[in-house]
Amino acid sequence: MAMKEFKAESKRLLEMMIHSIYSQKEIFLREIISNASDAIDKIYYKALTDENLTFNKDDYYIKITVDKEQRTLTISDTGIGMTKEELEHNLGTIAKSGSLAFKHENELKDGHDIIGQFGVGFYSAFMVADVVTVISKSLGSDEAYKWESQGADGYSIEPCEKDAVGTDIILKLKENTEDERYDEFLDEYRLKAIIKKYSDFIRYPIKMDVTERKLKEGSENEFEEVKEEQTINSMVPIWRKNKNELTDEDYENFYQEKHYGFDKPIKHIHISVDGAVRYQAILYIPENIPFDYYSKEYEKGLELYSSGVLIMEKCPELLPDYFSFVKGMVDSEDLSLNISREILQQDKQLTFIAKNIKNKIKRELENLLKNDREKYEAFYQSFGRQLKFGVYNEFGRDKEVLQDLLLFYSSKEKKLVTLDEYVSRMPEDQKYIYYATGETNERIEKLPQTELVADKGYEILYFTDDIDEFAIKMLMKYKDKEFKSVSSGDLGIEEDKQKETEAEQKEHQELFDFMKEVLNGKVKDVKVSARLKSHPVCITTDGELSIEMEKVLSSMPNSQNVKAEKILELNVHHDVFNSLKQSFEEDKDKCRLYTNLLYNQALLIEGLPINDPVEFTNDICKIMR
Repeated sequence: MAMKEFKAESKRLLEMMIHSIYSQKEIFLREIISNASDAIDKIYYKALTDENLTFNKDDYYIKITVDKEQRTLTISDTGIGMTKEELEHNLGTIAKSGSLAFKHENELKDGHDIIGQFGVGFYSAFMVADVVTVISKSLGSDEAYKWESQGADGYSIEPCEKDAVGTDIILKLKENTEDERYDEFLDEYRLKAIIKKYSDFIRYPIKMDVTERKLKEGSENEFEEVKEEQTINSMVPIWRKNKNELTDEDYENFYQEKHYGFDKPIKHIHISVDGAVRYQAILYIPENIPFDYYSKEYEKGLELYSSGVLIMEKCPELLPDYFSFVKGMVDSEDLSLNISREILQQDKQLTFIAKNIKNKIKRELENLLKNDREKYEAFYQSFGRQLKFGVYNEFGRDKEVLQDLLLFYSSKEKKLVTLDEYVSRMPEDQKYIYYATGETNERIEKLPQTELVADKGYEILYFTDDIDEFAIKMLMKYKDKEFKSVSSGDLGIEEDKQKETEAEQKEHQELFDFMKEVLNGKVKDVKVSARLKSHPVCITTDGELSIEMEKVLSSMPNSQNVKAEKILELNVHHDVFNSLKQSFEEDKDKCRLYTNLLYNQALLIEGLPINDPVEFTNDICKIMR
């Protein structure tokens, strides 16, 4: 038996492929099963044009056989087989794919496709096997041949006996090492798991003898283990079925079977596109947030299949970050795969599919918001933060995509409302969309800064999530209406009080200058308030950085001690101000005491920490004496 050498470039490619192209050794089974499926497809194609050849699908299958004693794993198919020349041509030259040549010679018919584009998948067998033997009998031939190789040293081809048309690939598995246990590929449960993971939707049956525990014949309580042939794969994927045939229960069962989550999905989306780029997808919007969703461990992405064969468990390119909660899969025959079929080349097909999926998810969420508000609000409780992050992220690149999906609690409606609902209710004289920030709706309700806006009858949106104000700052406006914080220095509604306020400011300026000096840089200014009615004091801000944003930034590493420019506003019509004014005129030390107390009171209202709690309590004690 003469040994033939691989060509020099093929030899190098074989060594590289075994050691670096595939990231997981289990991939070899996917590759060989895919090749077996291709071999059956080729008979199907020939039957379409050869009237002497009939194709009965029930006669075609793939069989997995395990021999633990001999340490062999055999993958057999009833496909088209190979002649001696084809064995030499297809297996003797690495990356010479018979499937690719066959594909070029035949038009795509009846939705069948051949994914063996590169001719390297077969050689992945050498990752787990010391010896690879191929016994094949070609359709229309009376002769069979055996191709055998121990790897890069070369291969041999000789005649052999084989009764039926098809191919047997026999892998003599490597011995276990300290780092690798090749025995796992002789374990039927492990093989079943690999087949279900990668090849569950191969269109032909994948059969294997499986051990079952059954009641002994004639016995009532004695069991025995028996081997019986079972079909391991599902064959017909749910996404290729007509939507009209499927029920909500079918989609929910698929969700559970694929372990997308332990919850019940709020919504499923079934997409089938047959255009310039053909693809099918089933997407799910979960009900509950995964426990690791906001951790580094969470991986976004959809399962990606090519012609029913799993290519990637998580393909992040198919989802934008703000829709990273979506689960599901995509199957396409038109993707450009790289040499290992593990990663996608960055191509226009993938970009096209991702764009369509993004638009479809958005439309479905909009429909859910419109037609089933209760379900949408349940979804928003889990994933609204991610949508708001999407508005803020990438300098607001996708803010227009997401702005109509946002919900905020309303001071008037006492429930979550959309920005569109807010704007539709705005009085004609209202210039801005007003909002207030705080830890809870209850705390915001009591903020002194809301008094003037509420008194005007204007609706206020409550921001309780730390991302809210950052997102709104990036959004800037909605339907030409700018956003305005109730803590902003200028609310745009004080015009009618402007002259009065200016006069009062001038009247008490000496007191305010004294207070500003006492606070020693803690505030930018001390002013008369036009917004306060029942409260004596509050803090507002000047500039883009708000107090709530200061809190968020201060909690981050390397915050660099960023501070908002604070204004201390005083209600000159409150009884407390009379005491303050009197102390300024009669007892400057007491005025200093009152100034510090009012400033710390304003900080507490805002939920900001007091610089010196001991000093604050001592000041209270001084007043109580």
